[in-house]
Amino acid sequence: MADEQDSVRVDVWLWSVRLVKTRSMATAACRGGHVKVNDVRVKPATVVRPGDEVRLRLDGRERIVVVQRIIRKRVGAPVAAECLIDKSPPPPPREAMLPVARRDRGAGRPTKRERRELERLRNRGFFT
Repeated sequence: MADEQDSVRVDVWLWSVRLVKTRSMATAACRGGHVKVNDVRVKPATVVRPGDEVRLRLDGRERIVVVQRIIRKRVGAPVAAECLIDKSPPPPPREAMLPVARRDRGAGRPTKRERRELERLRNRGFFT
């Protein structure tokens, strides 16, 4: 019985410590292969325990956290911060983000070639 108290599903834990907005987003991230526990891709039902390293790829950024405490219910941000140790690299500065494509006023709609070039530029540099 003590073993059940110190472990929880990875999707529940990701949601409860506020790394994702909804539990269904956590489940989808696990199914999509964006969550690793101790460098192994996991399913949503995989259990995590204190000391496990969880890597989450979300919105073009990788979050690396170490499980410090197990919680099953979503809590406030200050309490959630106590349940993990964040080892993530800092996010890139806003200047390093891709610039927004601007068109001259009155230039009309982009052609098919221009749309493809814009899509190629937007998708460059992200995890896909």
